[in-house]
Amino acid sequence: MIRAFFPGTYDPIHYGHIDIAFRASKLFDEVVVGVYNKSLKNMLFSPEERIALAKTTFENEPKIRVAGYNKLTVDFARQIDAKVIVRGLRVFSDFEYEFRMALANHRLASDIEVVALITNEEHTFLSSTTVREIASLGGNVTTMVPPHVAEALASKFKELSDGRPNIHMTSLRD
Repeated sequence: MIRAFFPGTYDPIHYGHIDIAFRASKLFDEVVVGVYNKSLKNMLFSPEERIALAKTTFENEPKIRVAGYNKLTVDFARQIDAKVIVRGLRVFSDFEYEFRMALANHRLASDIEVVALITNEEHTFLSSTTVREIASLGGNVTTMVPPHVAEALASKFKELSDGRPNIHMTSLRD
């Protein structure tokens, strides 16, 4: 059995992530979507919320499971006996970052392979940052995320409208 590990912060999970996970599940016996919960980034959703959103997303997919983790990606991959780390590539600039990460991971764990899947064309613009920005401005994200994630975003931004610090985003207003 070949288990693959698909790590990320998933803040929030979107259709680009979901597409990569489904495609990976066709290549491997099991895919573990790993929700990293010790990020240096400023997150909108808590680790528990991000895990719950991902679990709901894949609840009817027997080959995909969700787990939270807070250690080196390769260490968690070993812990769950994953032989492969799956990454998604959207645009050319992703390649340089993912290439460097793959080399670092290979240095740390040469027994774990990294497989990069190219996103489907319809998802090339999607990032969690883009989704958060649009949702924070009241935009419609229903073509970017599943309904339960769109609802969670609307609820979270309503909750935050009473003065919590802003989440860093790339501006789409300019």
